[in-house]
Amino acid sequence: MAEWDVAVIGGGFGGYVAAIRAAQLGLRAVVFEKERLGGLCLNWGCIPSKALLRNADVVNAVREGKKWGLAGAEGVRFDYGAAVDRSREVVDQLVGGVEGLLRDNGVEVVAAEARLGGPRTVVARGQEHRAKNIVIATGAKTRVLPGIEPDGERVLTSREALLRREAPARAVIIGAGPVGVEFAHLWASYGGEVTLVELMETLLPLEDPEVGRLLKRSFEGRGVRCLVGTRVTGIEHTQAGVVVRTETGGERGTVEGEVVLLAVGFAGHTAGLGLESAGVSTTRGFIDIDGRMATNVPGIYAVGDVTGKLMLAHVASHQGVLAAEAIAGLERPEPDYVQMPRATFCQPQVGSIGYTEAGARQAGFAVKTGRFPLTALGKAVAAGHTEGFVKVVVDEVTGQVLGIHMVGHDINDLLGEATMVMLLEATSAEVGFAVHAHPTLPEALKEAALAADGEAIHMARRRPTPREGAVPA
Repeated sequence: MAEWDVAVIGGGFGGYVAAIRAAQLGLRAVVFEKERLGGLCLNWGCIPSKALLRNADVVNAVREGKKWGLAGAEGVRFDYGAAVDRSREVVDQLVGGVEGLLRDNGVEVVAAEARLGGPRTVVARGQEHRAKNIVIATGAKTRVLPGIEPDGERVLTSREALLRREAPARAVIIGAGPVGVEFAHLWASYGGEVTLVELMETLLPLEDPEVGRLLKRSFEGRGVRCLVGTRVTGIEHTQAGVVVRTETGGERGTVEGEVVLLAVGFAGHTAGLGLESAGVSTTRGFIDIDGRMATNVPGIYAVGDVTGKLMLAHVASHQGVLAAEAIAGLERPEPDYVQMPRATFCQPQVGSIGYTEAGARQAGFAVKTGRFPLTALGKAVAAGHTEGFVKVVVDEVTGQVLGIHMVGHDINDLLGEATMVMLLEATSAEVGFAVHAHPTLPEALKEAALAADGEAIHMARRRPTPREGAVPA
């Protein structure tokens, strides 16, 4: 029977990072992965979708060729299949990199499905592996709506959508979260007729409402139909594709498409893991953890999407590091999931960190905000992408920045600075005082911080209307 210091079930971003960090700390680690290393994000999510979205950026630039002085761009043909091939090549390259990292760090990889055999046992291929500590990092699976099951042809999950070699001529996307809006942007860029159906009142409903409203206007300006506040009541298969039945404010309607993409979120991948036999506690299908990533069973930890905390690859990686360090006995601050950066890579892109304006008020803060439009930013004007804004949410009492919300072309390049602002608990005065290179996108963050204090330089300031009868000073 093999024995390990740390056994990791699942080789995605949370799992392989936990194993590497454990090895760095002198622990003998093994990873069990039934498919390819890298998990959902690397193989079927973040990475291949971003490769395709980069192709969409090129396609849109060529479509606007006349604007950039490109003669003859009108007759260019776009090969979507070639874009898919490139995305899979990118995946293969990065998976190979992860394999090399694990090998270089002395982490053993067992290519097999695994489950808990008890509090200190992992079972794979009928063989028991003893481990002093176990990290569960099995990720998540696509959530489906009652009565609407994916078939891989007409009703798709993101996994099948990433493998299609042709962009659909007409598509209905159910759910306008990050996955939904990214595919809407991608397929519309290749000429598809796209309809987004969202139950909540804005696109990207977990983001600041101002951001969602601007994104909706932007999409509609490009011909993407956005049905917000709309419930899907069922679907019907037809010879030509699929008819989606909807209900908006009591009014029923239908939307036809060649395909339907389910983008309504994810559920924890816990089935068949043997959690019950080990006594691991769950809530609504996600594994319960504390701030050290520990479950209720001593020696068993969980990281990543299977915990349901915040389903982002960089969050899973951070949790993986924290789990390994907790096992090694290191003391680290518990993660603050409000302060994790969030990014959506449609165009215009959406990036945020910290509290929304409404969330800050609900948390008890007295709030002021600053907002700077990209129409006033030199770099945005020079680059020809002026749609969007940067908004900061500030504690009116202390001046501390509580949240940063951004929408604009390639605006997620600002998330690195935004993360440091939040980590260092900077004030709007400090962000506004910092000198930013010109012309760059980060100047928008500086100006938004200045705007929160009424000091923005490159934005017209509306003068208050004098009161009737007032005497000028």
